[in-house]
Amino acid sequence: MSDHGHDHGSGHAQRHEHGSGSHGGHSHGVSADADRRWLAIALTLITAFMAVEVVVGVLAGSLALISDAAHMLTDAASIVLSLIAMRLAARPARGGFTYGLKRAEILSAQANGLTLLLLGAWLAYESVRRLVHPPAVEGGLMLVTALVGIAVNVAATWCISQANRSSLNVEGAYQHILNDLFAFVGTAVAALVIVLTGFTRADPIATLMVVALMAKAGYGLLRESGRIFLEAAPANVDPDALGDRLVALPAVVEVHDLHVWQITSGQAALSAHVLVEPAGDCHAVRRDLEELLRHGYGITHTTLQVDHASEQVLQVTLPGDRKLLDDPGHCEDAHGPVHRDEPHEH
Repeated sequence: MSDHGHDHGSGHAQRHEHGSGSHGGHSHGVSADADRRWLAIALTLITAFMAVEVVVGVLAGSLALISDAAHMLTDAASIVLSLIAMRLAARPARGGFTYGLKRAEILSAQANGLTLLLLGAWLAYESVRRLVHPPAVEGGLMLVTALVGIAVNVAATWCISQANRSSLNVEGAYQHILNDLFAFVGTAVAALVIVLTGFTRADPIATLMVVALMAKAGYGLLRESGRIFLEAAPANVDPDALGDRLVALPAVVEVHDLHVWQITSGQAALSAHVLVEPAGDCHAVRRDLEELLRHGYGITHTTLQVDHASEQVLQVTLPGDRKLLDDPGHCEDAHGPVHRDEPHEH
């Protein structure tokens, strides 16, 4: 029985290994090329303006503009990192990397989140320092440059929004550009206040507001990428509720060793050991389980070991009962809760 069940699982895994590409659109084919093109356009816009902003910032004596340019440098780095990660993720699985390098995108998202937090900390320090000792700033030149910066960042933000933001990698680059746009809006408002009133502390006050947004975005990216690295279930899937739905299907007696995780953003995988009634059709049950997972949860990469349950398992026992653990149809060290159906009449 057990070997029969393993054949189900391995054959199914091979079929979905080839089919899963159609569900990870942002990493394959035309859409991946489109994503890279939009990111490359945004990178060109940002790099060109950054060079101009550094020169103007030095001429105007504006630390705000120079810090904005530094922020744009991290934007450019995040996009370059995203482009590299997308190319790595598109490579086919081979050798020891049985999933390929899809998680390179999650590494990129984590790096983007970390740089947002680090840059936010540095800007917070600079803002406090300038609140205490406000420097002299050429407000007019600062205002013009900030307005041009807003236009450039709006264009760059729009470009990246055209890419697939369900990818944490693309979302990381998007958050960098979006926060830079907020920074330029803050700089423009501060420059206008300086021109009209001479109140130079307006600049660091606006920057502190942007720092709060950067901290929120950076934390969100680190949290989501961390969940994937720690093999947590997708945020929209409750494994306990999922197990209860699986065991409620006809002929299914028990589901244990249920694991659901994300290979990369938007690509979930599931494995489980399923026991069915002695007279049940293992093939039919596996197909029913696959249909439920595909249509109910969008999970298409599945490995299911389906076996017939022994008479011992059909008796009413608790998950920790020795009789249950001694049964040859069970794993020696089951992981997670055991989902059992109500006793069947025989």
